[in-house]
Amino acid sequence: MTTTKPLHTFHIPVMGLAYTIDSPIRVAKYGISSVISIIDDDLIEKMNAFYSEKLSLPYQEISQKMHDYRAERITSYLNLVDKIVKDKFENFKNELAESKLALENYIAMLPNKSEIKKGLQNLMDDGIAFKENIKNYLENNLSAGAIDVNIMTKVDKDNFIKDEQLPVAFNDAHASLRGFANSNLTSSVVLSAGMNPRLYSYFENFDAFFPDSNNTLKKKIILKVSDFRSAMIQGNFLAKKGLWVSEYRIESGLNCGGHAFATDGYLLGPILEEFKQKKEQLIQSAHDLMVKALAQKGLHVPEQPLELKITVQGGVGTAEEHDFLVDYYHVDSVGWGSPFLLVPEATSVDEATRKLLAKAKEEDLYLSHISPLGIPFNTLRGTTNEHLKEKRIHDNNAGSSCPKKFLALSKEYGAKGICSASKKFQDLKLEELDSKKDTLTAEMFENAKNKITEKSCLCVGLANASYLENDIKIKGQAQGVVICPGPNMAYFDHEVSLSEMVQHIYGNTSILTVTNRPNMFVKELKMYLDYLKNEIATVSAEITAPQIKKWNLFKNNLAEGIAYYQSLFSSSDAAENKNQSTQYLLHFYKEELFGIKIPELKLA
Repeated sequence: MTTTKPLHTFHIPVMGLAYTIDSPIRVAKYGISSVISIIDDDLIEKMNAFYSEKLSLPYQEISQKMHDYRAERITSYLNLVDKIVKDKFENFKNELAESKLALENYIAMLPNKSEIKKGLQNLMDDGIAFKENIKNYLENNLSAGAIDVNIMTKVDKDNFIKDEQLPVAFNDAHASLRGFANSNLTSSVVLSAGMNPRLYSYFENFDAFFPDSNNTLKKKIILKVSDFRSAMIQGNFLAKKGLWVSEYRIESGLNCGGHAFATDGYLLGPILEEFKQKKEQLIQSAHDLMVKALAQKGLHVPEQPLELKITVQGGVGTAEEHDFLVDYYHVDSVGWGSPFLLVPEATSVDEATRKLLAKAKEEDLYLSHISPLGIPFNTLRGTTNEHLKEKRIHDNNAGSSCPKKFLALSKEYGAKGICSASKKFQDLKLEELDSKKDTLTAEMFENAKNKITEKSCLCVGLANASYLENDIKIKGQAQGVVICPGPNMAYFDHEVSLSEMVQHIYGNTSILTVTNRPNMFVKELKMYLDYLKNEIATVSAEITAPQIKKWNLFKNNLAEGIAYYQSLFSSSDAAENKNQSTQYLLHFYKEELFGIKIPELKLA
């Protein structure tokens, strides 16, 4: 695997199903890494056809009648993306060697501390044999951004042909992994949404995930984690199979886009501190276990631990925050997600949704319960999906026709699984609720009804933006667009070019027009306080001792987090110009935390 140091200190994480489906085609030539979701093979097949036609490349349809169509579609599309990116990258290097203006614009997009930026500037200043020198320098120092892929480990539905269940290898996530493993890519798979032991074990079937005789990995594993303990458990589980985790991608529990996996009150700053302090422990523990496993398998055993990166994402919005994460916590890269939804050159979003995102204020971005996975989901008010769903509920026709079934994971009504956003599921649930109507108050009945009908068809809603942007025909029941930005979206209010966004990240310009944006750590703290208050306020059943124990732990962890931040922001190391207002907010939220009363068990 190439050891060329990445050009950038940021990456674009996966967003939805469609929003980064072709981001590498758009940005990889600039050295920017991004992540494609490979769950929706239907969207992938349509994008394969779209780009093949657009670029006059041969295209062979892979229909659902084929034996392993899901994996085949993914492999085919990833190979196409790989080819397009390589061609674009070669053309881009030629353009930079031919055009001083193109080179100047490119230099402006590079990090200020970049050695490559300095090298290119020196060559431009020299001016002697400009073209030849630049060409050689670019050839030796430039690399395209990574074409990484994402698999949400929980989206691993069993599949059937008629009533016969197929082997586990044909489960959705398993087939996605096989599609990536069989592709030409030399890149990484990002595993998100927690541990799936069966899927993790399936990695052992592919040689590309094991180190070769040069200690390189053709394909790498990245784990998205929310704390150090989870990283250690999952990393060691894989290491016992001879598999190395090349990167831990730490994501804020709540201050992120998409599904939100709240921690027990552990805040991002203290989590990053633990990774900073214990990184060697993480490396050594996994290396020792991996060495034993590789020896038992009779495979090549690296003498030294392989490279391990720590990256972070969730709520970053200014160059100061970006630099602080890189300089203080020594992270290898920072994920910038939601702000890139306002960059047409980088992400696939239809025009109407982009306008809605630009107008969004804090109150428009909220943690919803619309996901059929039953996991809190960050979303935006006023989407076309919301309007269509409300109309169906009003017409007593709630639920989706469920054409894709990726989230048909509930086994409540049969082994094949059913999605809680589907009309079939909601009809059954509403019927059950109706039979209990006489035993419930009007308010209880309405609340229960809303809980059933609020689920949205994410499979279709999260893919539609790409179809709309590219004028690809949308078949079936209208679902509109679901979009899942993080709360940080509220502070970005207009469409920007890729160059402007990158220069904002590196502090050479600012695209923010708001002046009251809170520090990312403080924003996350506020979200955790609200989350705890809401958990206590909305508990519907009788309160149990484990719940009380959990809430107390949550509160204690928040108190420790606040104390950590108060110390951090009073030290000279903290690259934060608004220290005074930050300290005031920390004090304010500390008082608010102590004002939260944890219920006590009532003795019978």
